[in-house]
Amino acid sequence: MINEKLINPGSIVVVGGSDDVYKPGGKILKNIIDGNYPGKLYVVNPNKDIVQGVMSYREVKQLPQVDLAILAIQAKLCMPAVEILLKEKQTGAFIIISAGFSESGEEGRKLEKDISGLINNNGASLIGPNCIGVITQTYSGVFTTPVPNLNAEGCDFVSGSGATAVFIFESAMPKGLNFSSVYSVGNSAQTGIEEVLEYWDETYEVETSSSIKLIYVESIQDPDKLLRHASSLIRKGCRIAAIKAGTTEAGIRAASSHTGAMASSDSAVEALFRKAGIVRCSGREELTTVASVFMHKPLKGRNIAIITHAGGPAVMLTDALVAGGMNIPTLTGRDRDTLLSMMNAGASADNPIDLIATATNEQLDNVIEYVDKHLPLIDGMTVIFGSNGLNDMTEIYDLLHNKIIKCDKPLYPILPSISSSRTELEYFLDKGHVNFPDEVVLGRALTKIFNTPYPAEEKIFLEGVDVPLIRRIVDNATTGYLDPSAIQQLLSAASIPIVRETVVTTRRQLISAANKTGYPLALKVVGPVHKSDVGGVTLNIKSQKHLEAEFSRMKKIKGVKAVLVQKMLSGIELFIGAKYEPRFGHVILCGLGGIFVEVLGDVSSGLAPLTFSEADSMIKSLKSYKIIKGTRGKEGINEAGFSEIIVRLSSLLRFATEIKEMDLNPLIGSIDDITVVDARIKIEK
Repeated sequence: MINEKLINPGSIVVVGGSDDVYKPGGKILKNIIDGNYPGKLYVVNPNKDIVQGVMSYREVKQLPQVDLAILAIQAKLCMPAVEILLKEKQTGAFIIISAGFSESGEEGRKLEKDISGLINNNGASLIGPNCIGVITQTYSGVFTTPVPNLNAEGCDFVSGSGATAVFIFESAMPKGLNFSSVYSVGNSAQTGIEEVLEYWDETYEVETSSSIKLIYVESIQDPDKLLRHASSLIRKGCRIAAIKAGTTEAGIRAASSHTGAMASSDSAVEALFRKAGIVRCSGREELTTVASVFMHKPLKGRNIAIITHAGGPAVMLTDALVAGGMNIPTLTGRDRDTLLSMMNAGASADNPIDLIATATNEQLDNVIEYVDKHLPLIDGMTVIFGSNGLNDMTEIYDLLHNKIIKCDKPLYPILPSISSSRTELEYFLDKGHVNFPDEVVLGRALTKIFNTPYPAEEKIFLEGVDVPLIRRIVDNATTGYLDPSAIQQLLSAASIPIVRETVVTTRRQLISAANKTGYPLALKVVGPVHKSDVGGVTLNIKSQKHLEAEFSRMKKIKGVKAVLVQKMLSGIELFIGAKYEPRFGHVILCGLGGIFVEVLGDVSSGLAPLTFSEADSMIKSLKSYKIIKGTRGKEGINEAGFSEIIVRLSSLLRFATEIKEMDLNPLIGSIDDITVVDARIKIEK
């Protein structure tokens, strides 16, 4: 619970404050003083009456009433201090810096629970324990350096790790990125990442609140709460970027339905972030670069103009943007000729627009103006301009300052001369701008932002989905893998098209099924989970002789209970998998099918239930999308049909949490139809 006494306290006490600024209690006190905290400031130190010029009390009991207490004392001393502060000093908020709680073992865990319970019962706010503190517009309550620049229009930032928060400051500050507030939640005994998001959401004011939220999280405790408040904030106009650390496992988890089991907990996080509209970042530089992009006007399309006086960085930026699905349109005809007339001989106006090293301020001004006002196909601009060691860059940076403000399109300044033009760059940043020192990092950040979907609608598609029938099938099933007939019934209940098939155990049944179905046929074993691994799949059978021979062979395979006869279909093999993740729900994966899903590892994820826009986004985000769309004269597939199956499957799973793994692999897709050919469904009651 975050309250006003935590955000804007009229008085603060640092319990454990000292003159030694190399200790947490001393450094946090210094940062509060240096931050010009306007309220009443106290210290509790058993040995001193004055600490860093602030009145100090020997015991907590001697304090006057105080709004916020910051505890930088041994863990075992925290409970007595909290009791007195709550009962006698009307303290409404606590930041416990101290370590030695749940992170240290069972005894510390119990102490943390007791303290948080006491604070909760008294309706007070708690941050920590085991954290670096909090920064608001009122005070800088952290014991670390650097303390970032505060600006009401800067970023709101919450971190599950104090050290990582500091390293993110170190990445942000040279770029000119400012912060509005910082929460280091530590052990999150009361207030975690999700609770901070909830507070931001419930107190958001369009005119006054920061519209940029940054998150570093190592463990998501309440995915539903995170999804609800993050998507709500984005719909209100916020933009959110996050790092979720811990993306790999020490070993490969053993799972019988191998492709379904690819939906690891990290896939669940990826799906959650996509559903919420959160831009997921892989590291500190990417996070602070994405935040810096957020500081600019929104980019409304994929078409970028690169304006430069140096060829190499423009080439690297082009590669990074194109690799992420952005476009660098070639300029031709009148536009190209007009731009060339503005520049020196030897310049290029194809895009990248290379003014070459002899470019003047006036030329750069004219080119930016033309791209902004006369090229409607261009959605945004980057300007790469570094020092050649001979010029003062102040005039260039003044020009960029004015253009960033006045241009209708976003203009991203790439100013790599952070050493040789340090003074001029500081001048530029002091005007309220940010800098992108590395063009490739910017390119990747732009593509991440543009490829992150808008928050999904909160509704479940139920047209043609027979929920009562789905429940009857699941209720009647036993733990384990469903048999083929139950799979057919379950998928049919959700109107998911599945190939006609017949289970046979005798030669007579085999011949009868073949005559009814018609050649060519596919034959598959029933029993072994991984059919291909045991030689249990034969495709394109065109004669009865071949059919009977394969039937006899398959009957001898260990574990085979029967054989499945299917009509042979042709087209592009596709895959849809699903796995139930505790707390998150069902994670759904899609991609190319057959062996490609494991060999290429090219899958995208979504969190059930899915909307059609989410399913479309999943398909289009695949690296293999060109194959799905159709390439080199070959027809693609019915994308709308593929999306519909993904959505229908997600609706089915929403009402069948007993399904722990599902593997539709392959589906056969053509320009007309998408049909499930093989499926495995695992139930756990």
